[in-house]
Amino acid sequence: MSDDISSQPQKSYAIQNSEHISLGRPVRTILFILPLIIVGFLVSNSEAAMFITGFFAVIWWVIVSGIRVVAQWEQGVVLRLGNFRGLAEPGVTYIIPLIEYVRFIDLRTSVLNIPRQKAITRDNVPAEIDSVLFFKVADPEIVVVTIQDYRFAIAQFTQGVLRDVVGSLTLDELLSEREQIQSQIKESVDEKARAWGIHIESVRLQDIELPEDLKRMMSRQASAEREKRATITKSEGDKLAAVNLAQAAQIMQKMPLAMQLRTLQTLDSLGVSPSNTVILFPAEFGDALARHCQEQAKTGEVPQG
Repeated sequence: MSDDISSQPQKSYAIQNSEHISLGRPVRTILFILPLIIVGFLVSNSEAAMFITGFFAVIWWVIVSGIRVVAQWEQGVVLRLGNFRGLAEPGVTYIIPLIEYVRFIDLRTSVLNIPRQKAITRDNVPAEIDSVLFFKVADPEIVVVTIQDYRFAIAQFTQGVLRDVVGSLTLDELLSEREQIQSQIKESVDEKARAWGIHIESVRLQDIELPEDLKRMMSRQASAEREKRATITKSEGDKLAAVNLAQAAQIMQKMPLAMQLRTLQTLDSLGVSPSNTVILFPAEFGDALARHCQEQAKTGEVPQG
């Protein structure tokens, strides 16, 4: 059983790199090392001078460690002794060491792969659904102060809404009204996410997996539907052809010359192949023979031979 599971192809998902890129680290490193090099050349090699240099290095590192660089795509939420102080805009900013704390919030559109959810439709059909959520942070202050882990929270809430929406639909509605389902999930999640400072941009259903026996039944149903449409189309064509032939017969009955032209056209199509042999006799001969038979029928004479 485990071999069968391992042999099945596994789906791969794009993993978003949500790690903060520290742009201020190179600046802090340079500002820390350069003064130490200058001081090292100026002071002597005595123990007092080395102690002073070490003490200066510690104090200078504490001062330099407050330098932060905020990227263009993010904002920093600054807390002073646990209280919200303000937002750090893109560029160089200074955070008072040991007193203030900054948390960087990415303002770009983020993507969350919602794990495969097992749900049961209203007509008791099990289905497994893969989905993806697109969102962005609208208010960094609310995101940091209101909720502990906004990415985990929004993922869990979306999973619950997805199961609720699927459970209220039949299988046919689930397969045919995907756009409506996505809009309904987005509206439900966005209503709650606004209180967390998050804006939901879109929810997309990637894949809907059904049981294999149900897939086979649906395949047979689709094949029967196609055969039904083919039979109806063929009968409609036969009906239209019969109507056209009846109209053509009425026209040829009124115009004998049209029948002769049709006969010549048929002979022309038969003479294309060299394997066909066509014998022609005058059309007037057939008409004369028909009149002769009619006259004999009127006089009561029976033709001999």
